[in-house]
Amino acid sequence: MYEAGQRVALDATTDPHTELRPGDEGTIRRYHPALNQLDIHWDSGSCLSMLLDEGDSVRLLPA
Repeated sequence: MYEAGQRVALDATTDPHTELRPGDEGTIRRYHPALNQLDIHWDSGSCLSMLLDEGDSVRLLPA
């Protein structure tokens, strides 16, 4: 479903310490299917991973 290089936008995160906000965009670096985790390089410079089973969500952007 997710592949390195795909662009995403943040829908929501449960991390209370991040400065990322809904709509922020980034590029997937790696997807860990066993953990349902996305490693993302956010355009803002953040490298916060998304834990999809923990309430984080992103949407794929059109190529």
